[in-house]
Amino acid sequence: MRLQLPGTKIVVAGTNGKGSTCAMLESILLASGYRVGCYTSPHLVRFNERARLDGVPASDEALVECLDAVEAARGDVALTWFEYTTLAILKLFERAAPDALVLEIGLGGRLDAVNLVDADCAIVCCIDIDHAEFLGDTREKIGWEKAHVYRTGRPAICTDPMPPQSLVDHAAEIGADLWRFGRDFNYAGDRQQWSYGGRSQRRNSLAYPALRGANQLLNASGALAALESLRDRLPVTAGAVRQGFATVELPGRFQVLAGRPSVVLDVAHNPHAVAHLAANLEGMGFFPYTYAVFGMLGDKDVAGAVAHLRGRVDHWLCVDLPGPRGMKATELARILRETVGIVPGQGEDAERTISCHGSPAEALAAAKGRADENDRIVVFGSFLTVADVLASRERPAS
Repeated sequence: MRLQLPGTKIVVAGTNGKGSTCAMLESILLASGYRVGCYTSPHLVRFNERARLDGVPASDEALVECLDAVEAARGDVALTWFEYTTLAILKLFERAAPDALVLEIGLGGRLDAVNLVDADCAIVCCIDIDHAEFLGDTREKIGWEKAHVYRTGRPAICTDPMPPQSLVDHAAEIGADLWRFGRDFNYAGDRQQWSYGGRSQRRNSLAYPALRGANQLLNASGALAALESLRDRLPVTAGAVRQGFATVELPGRFQVLAGRPSVVLDVAHNPHAVAHLAANLEGMGFFPYTYAVFGMLGDKDVAGAVAHLRGRVDHWLCVDLPGPRGMKATELARILRETVGIVPGQGEDAERTISCHGSPAEALAAAKGRADENDRIVVFGSFLTVADVLASRERPAS
């Protein structure tokens, strides 16, 4: 199966910030009038979310047709589920022939199926320790894996303010054109607006991206650095940049649902992401009580993640997650008691509690039943945790 992918190809890797960066690039390019294909993972509710053409998820029929094409071509070659579906989505993009492709790496970089694409520009977002069993247990090892999305002689964007030396060295070894945050591009802002400065391009008086969170300017500056590096191929106007940032959407990234009590959805699932979540919660202002609907996978650093929320959550509602990787609520509760200092009979009382629930949707219902309209509910810990809550909002009431 030979793929001839059209258009300018941007590949995005990193531990955190990939999805937001892809969403911003897609939004700005669409506002510029380009036809855009965007591949992200994982999905929240429907698989079709992973493959978007001009901002619209691919249809079941189109995906099935491309899955059939992969099956017909693979012969005796064994493929993982991710390899199989990635090839099908790339086939979909080949047939649609968009002007630009924005492609998110699934895990790591060097051995990820998406890395078969020869990127015209590659971005590595912030790097932290996650998936250590596959990528290594240090930032240097993980940075080296992710740096393999870079290509010789092509723009290589890094938004991590302190990139691992292994990433810098690999970019130099292959002769990639490394753009480093703080050296080749930067941002500055106040409460009303912000500005981007690159190697030879400035964009001033920008409104803040519609995506919430203090870390989004870092992702936004990386997206603008990529577009600056590709401006001869994909020129974008100041108006398109402003419109793209104003209209960008990404479910589950510090997403605040309408209504009261306030409900915040965030797929933060590692210590680095939860640290950003904690800072963003701090910026929301005062709430009498904060409830956390919390579910994580067993291969994550649970203690390291929840430590960032010590003293910021009053009531923890732990949930079971499905599948062999999903942790049981009782195990999460045990780790929480050891980490955040709530001990039955001592710290655990009417003011600070830990409870266990069968699913995120069930826990959210329980939290809403206990919370006052001025309180806050945070749903976080895994894509599966947020996905169950979003799916429950679409299910008809029984």
